[in-house]
Amino acid sequence: MPVIRFTANLVRHRPVPEITAGGVSVREALEEAWAGDPLLRSYILDEQGRLRKHVNVFVDGEMVTDRLRLSDPVAPGAEIYVLQALSGG
Repeated sequence: MPVIRFTANLVRHRPVPEITAGGVSVREALEEAWAGDPLLRSYILDEQGRLRKHVNVFVDGEMVTDRLRLSDPVAPGAEIYVLQALSGG
């Protein structure tokens, strides 16, 4: 089963541990991850269900290519990383 990890700055806003989830796509795995925490979903997806501009998702070190549907495939032992970009000055 894929393992989902969230960066520390996301965990600071939503206390989410490392999650083991099912699914064959990034979306399916993430849907399982935030099933009990809709606020976590709102940090990652916008109102249309697309990946927010300031969030990147990597599967086994490769950035996902489908930011709209998150249909990138996920192998059973994959590692999914959800990162929130930081900005400021």
